[in-house]
Amino acid sequence: MLPCAYGGIVGPFRNLEVWVPTVGAEQARERITAALNAIDAAHTQLRTTPSDLLGNRFRVDIAERLEDQDRVNRGLMYRVFAEIADPPDEASSVALMRSTLWARLRITPNEITRRFKLAVRIRPRRSLTGPTLAPELPELAAAVEAGAVGEEHIRAVCRAIDVLPGCVSPVDAAIAERTLVEQAAKVDAGIVVKLGQRIADYLNPDGLFSDDDRARRRGLRLGPQGPDGMSRLTGLLDPQARAYFEAIEAAVRPGRHQPDEARDERSPAQCCHDALKLGLETAIASRGLGVHRGHPVTVVVTTTLAELDQAARAIDHPSTPTPAAARTGGGSRLPMRDLIAMAAKTIHYLAVFDEHTERPLYLGRQKRTATADQRLICYARDRGCTRPGCLESGYRCEVRHAPDWARGGSTDADKLFFACAADHGMASRGELRTRVVDGRLGWTDGAGPLEINHAHHPDELLRGDPDPPANKKTA
Repeated sequence: MLPCAYGGIVGPFRNLEVWVPTVGAEQARERITAALNAIDAAHTQLRTTPSDLLGNRFRVDIAERLEDQDRVNRGLMYRVFAEIADPPDEASSVALMRSTLWARLRITPNEITRRFKLAVRIRPRRSLTGPTLAPELPELAAAVEAGAVGEEHIRAVCRAIDVLPGCVSPVDAAIAERTLVEQAAKVDAGIVVKLGQRIADYLNPDGLFSDDDRARRRGLRLGPQGPDGMSRLTGLLDPQARAYFEAIEAAVRPGRHQPDEARDERSPAQCCHDALKLGLETAIASRGLGVHRGHPVTVVVTTTLAELDQAARAIDHPSTPTPAAARTGGGSRLPMRDLIAMAAKTIHYLAVFDEHTERPLYLGRQKRTATADQRLICYARDRGCTRPGCLESGYRCEVRHAPDWARGGSTDADKLFFACAADHGMASRGELRTRVVDGRLGWTDGAGPLEINHAHHPDELLRGDPDPPANKKTA
């Protein structure tokens, strides 16, 4: 047994030891595979052995053992993620490894990123020239390695340490980490969160935060769109952002920015919402936000001529049913009434497509450039990244040539398709292959057949459209 690689750790896990094998790569693969097979066999035995006559006392013992094993497994998972992110034995494409993890583990890209980031903080760090460095959070690292804390404990400790301002000394921050980890081994994560708040108040009684502290904590999160089209917005504004928002909020005080003679019955929260909407609308209408991928920053919406015509009739004739919502370049649903209300003010790119042929009938724009027109067609046809399973919206996509530009591909509308930066990069490097199939872009890793991304087209998912589509046409 060799001393723990973390070295110098104090606290309840300071005596943790790890076995550092001196075996070769092939022998290590055999041992790890054999251990995983044994675990699989043990799980099979556990699943097939009845537990309905054991009594609750023994079932609690089982639950405790399973929880401990899950935590140990989690520690091993972070070790593997750290090595995948920064392989000590080979050079590899991070984007390709992310894509492989996404496909094999079936976890979200955000979860993959979270695990990578946490693994960096709780695993030993490799320096370019010197010896291995201790983890950023050594106490938490040892606790995770020992399987003494769960995922919620890890989040609670990290959150508590991250909110400490820069005025707290490294020594005090280390003591806070040790204390929180000690408590995490005894109590649930909810208590650890509260203890972290009290420790932060104690170490920073005057509430001193620098500009860097505030910049580190700032952020807004736009939640997914609900069935009613509403979206939850949460986060923290820095002082400057709040000052701007307060000024706009004052402009929409009761009685302002309302239809003539209309009584203002908005709540304070609704006024705040309308202030944010007014600020965003004004910013887009100002044309001062620059250019994004060939377009002035604005709202891009796609719909069909039949739906647009029906929506216009529905406004004057309430008995006419309102058609389905249009789609924005960000992938969200925009009710047709809202589309018509916004079009004259802030929507400068409205792509109207024939309902049956999906050919462009009208492209409304303020600046005539081929790139803008072609991206509009991609918005309407692809809606987002064309790689199967990728949910990145059109706003966040690049345009990919198929065939590839380096292989003689032409810049024609029917040979340009959306791909997010990561997938586009993998295709350009040859790690993934693409080919046009019946007007859509098919993807493959070379080992399987071409597949089409139906994720942006729920109607295709419900119909069970084939991969690739019927009536194959390749280019």
